[in-house]
Amino acid sequence: MVQVVADTTCSLPRELLESRNIPLIPQVIIFGEESYLDDKELDTPTFLSRLKSASILPKTAAPPVHLYHPIYEAAQKKNESVVVVAPSARVSGTVRSAEVAAQDFPGLDVHVVDTQTIAGGLGTFVLLADEWAKQGADAATIVQRLNDLIPRHRTYFLVDTLEYLAKGGRIGGAKALLGELLQVKPILTIRNGQVEPFEQQRTKKRALARLAEIVTEQSAQGEESHLCVMQVEAMDAAQELAAALKAGLNLKEIPVYELPPAIVVHAGPGALAVGFFTNAMV
Repeated sequence: MVQVVADTTCSLPRELLESRNIPLIPQVIIFGEESYLDDKELDTPTFLSRLKSASILPKTAAPPVHLYHPIYEAAQKKNESVVVVAPSARVSGTVRSAEVAAQDFPGLDVHVVDTQTIAGGLGTFVLLADEWAKQGADAATIVQRLNDLIPRHRTYFLVDTLEYLAKGGRIGGAKALLGELLQVKPILTIRNGQVEPFEQQRTKKRALARLAEIVTEQSAQGEESHLCVMQVEAMDAAQELAAALKAGLNLKEIPVYELPPAIVVHAGPGALAVGFFTNAMV
């Protein structure tokens, strides 16, 4: 048997993960001298309230190593393997934390997968890995399947401001846009595990329309796309986008996830994103 492990940057609802017995490791949110465990001690609405009144932007930290210990210990007792499905190592220290924790369990079969993405796309990898595990696939097979899919995944997103990405150090190649904030609404993507600019539009309305076009052009058809929409304080736009994509790509349902505090720290209020698989590795 294989135990799949997630963390809060996957954006999946805690209730969904609990129903599937997938442990959810919290990221850490830091306001000055105070730190909170993402989701467990600070949900998104509470975080947003504090963010808007904070004089200094909060920071994030990867999960402490010791949080993995109970999960690894339980797996060891059950003679299970562990697959940690982690966010991109270029934007989070989660991969490192999970690997360091595994060093305390030398006899345990632990695999830490850098998915090179974050948010709902990461959530899709978590759910797929868990599905394969429940079907009886071994850890090596699950890891190989994940690695095969990683090049096919795409994430595109809009933010109201690049301020949060810039100050949080997660802006990647998109920093070239900082001087043009007043003139453009950038569509951003995650490429090679970090934030990069994709293209620019003159208005938010046009950026939203173009985002739908990009997804429709690139996404696999039907359920193979595993398409999801993510938002924070942008539910109306997210639902409209999901409805349009559902009709255009012949999908029965498109989940809409709320981004967790650990991502909102960097994306800021009003962020809207889409994650999906393409047909080909390009």
